[in-house]
Amino acid sequence: MADYHEFESAPEGTPVANFVHLHVHSDYSLLDSCATIDKLVAKAKKLNMPALALTDHGNMFGALNFEKLCHVNGINPIVGEEFYVAFGSHKEKNSVPYSHKGEDGDRQARYFHLILLCENETGYKNMSWLSSIAFTEGMWYKPRIDFELLEKYHEGLICCSACIAGELPQLLLAGKDEEAKEVALKYKNLFGPDHYYIELQ
Repeated sequence: MADYHEFESAPEGTPVANFVHLHVHSDYSLLDSCATIDKLVAKAKKLNMPALALTDHGNMFGALNFEKLCHVNGINPIVGEEFYVAFGSHKEKNSVPYSHKGEDGDRQARYFHLILLCENETGYKNMSWLSSIAFTEGMWYKPRIDFELLEKYHEGLICCSACIAGELPQLLLAGKDEEAKEVALKYKNLFGPDHYYIELQ
């Protein structure tokens, strides 16, 4: 049984942080992070942060421990996941150029990254469905979902454009500004203007 204990608080008089990390990986993100969930929560508490997200790559394995540790330490837990989104169907095993329409020399991609955050209980249930389907139906190198699944299970979720491996950043890096705009509008129209955000890193 895990020990859900209280961590050291911020020094007295420390102002509440006006910044919250919404893209965070723990050691459940293999080869990408060695930070344990307890150390992440302890650091957030010491910095007097009111909330913290957990967005591991392709899984929600740490969600339960993360949520319990946050509650014990007075931090609002934001459960999330960095999903792998396939081109076309999540059941197909194919690659396409990063820039979609592609040019000679374009790198090939099997998926793009996309951050989803739970807004409420409905969002948590939908994220659980998406994560489970990714493993049971979409496994090809990584557990993948697709846009059609997002259309079905997007309620209660907040979407962020993800890291440099996200669909939008890759198009911008390739100089495909119009395609990038189309992609941003696609997600904005699905999730809503107050539920889709472009990440700054």
